[in-house]
Amino acid sequence: MTELVERAAHSRNEHMTFRANMGVGRHGWLRLTPAYGVRLVRDRMSHMPNGSIITDPFSGTGTTPLAAAELGHRGQSVDINPFLVWLGTVKTTNYPEDTLVALADAVTSVLDGARAHDEDADLWQPSLFRIEKWWSPGALHALKALRNEIDRFDGQIRDLLEIGLCRSLISCSNAAFNHQSMSFKEAPAEQALFVVDDLDKALDTYATEMATIIESARFDLAGTAVVRQGDSRTGLDGLEPADFVLTSPPYVNRMSYIRELRPYMYWLRYLDVAGDAGELDWRAIGGTWGTATSKLNTWKPDVGTPVDGAMKVVCEKIAADGGKNGPLLASYVHKYHHDMWLHFQSVTKHLKPGGSVSYIVGNSTFYKHEVPAHTWYAVMLRELGYSDVKVETIRKRNSNKALFEYDVTGTKPA
Repeated sequence: MTELVERAAHSRNEHMTFRANMGVGRHGWLRLTPAYGVRLVRDRMSHMPNGSIITDPFSGTGTTPLAAAELGHRGQSVDINPFLVWLGTVKTTNYPEDTLVALADAVTSVLDGARAHDEDADLWQPSLFRIEKWWSPGALHALKALRNEIDRFDGQIRDLLEIGLCRSLISCSNAAFNHQSMSFKEAPAEQALFVVDDLDKALDTYATEMATIIESARFDLAGTAVVRQGDSRTGLDGLEPADFVLTSPPYVNRMSYIRELRPYMYWLRYLDVAGDAGELDWRAIGGTWGTATSKLNTWKPDVGTPVDGAMKVVCEKIAADGGKNGPLLASYVHKYHHDMWLHFQSVTKHLKPGGSVSYIVGNSTFYKHEVPAHTWYAVMLRELGYSDVKVETIRKRNSNKALFEYDVTGTKPA
């Protein structure tokens, strides 16, 4: 089957995305846009014998280590973002029943305390730019009051209370997730006023979210998982050698994960000023938020890659057709694949002889020029000696007929 025919056979399979995670226990705790679905992850690891060591070097929300632990494996992952390390750790922890009983009492205490703060209370709020476009005054007051009360707790209780806060702050915000990247719904005119109903709805939302979290946290995991902070280009040495590497790296599409995670990271105090987000995004593969964009103008590669020739052709077209932004985006494409080449070398050292890899990744287009990341991934794996390297089309991604999602697989020689 040719690639064009294979592409035409795939529609937008939403069961492959985060939509499939909604209502699936802990997998539905928090959204990361975009994120691949647990059904896809479980399918890809279904051939592994019980107790296998499965690594995800781009942890994200922790879908792979959590699914691995659910199926009786040893899941392990790294991420450069400390918030995502925290989130993955909370999702992959077993919670004793007495902890959940104490958590239910804590929820009641948090809600009672939050309701006791009047609208003039001097409560901390994050320095999120134009915070008023995110929440109405009533909803914002509720979130500030919840944050104040959650701060009285620590340990696993606090972790789960904060998961509820994250879910609630998105549920009662003006953010919209009806397409790939987060945007904002149009706020009603009365949103400039403090409306008690908005406050009550936000607190009721928190109560509902926490009930869902408590119920899904009751089920112990058959295996184990660990999520550590680290750089996927260099930071896999501290993990156990893997039988299988299953991951979905950032796509080469200039979508900033930091941008999508800002509300959570500000409310949980992982970010304080806008410059922090840019610095973190620059250290991530594919990051382009804030100062990360300006740094691309002076970036130079440290090493060559096996796809430099093909990449040069594409980058020259992007630079020529992109106007003033063309050279910047050409540099972005180059840096992305430069960093992924470093990653593939690192992950090859981490993988056991005879172990296999599965990379869920999408292609991209800039000024109608395709950046075939899936093809270049396959070239890099072959260069490192992997056998049986294949590229499978998984699904069509959106209305752009040129964009698809692929699974790039291969096996390290025994």
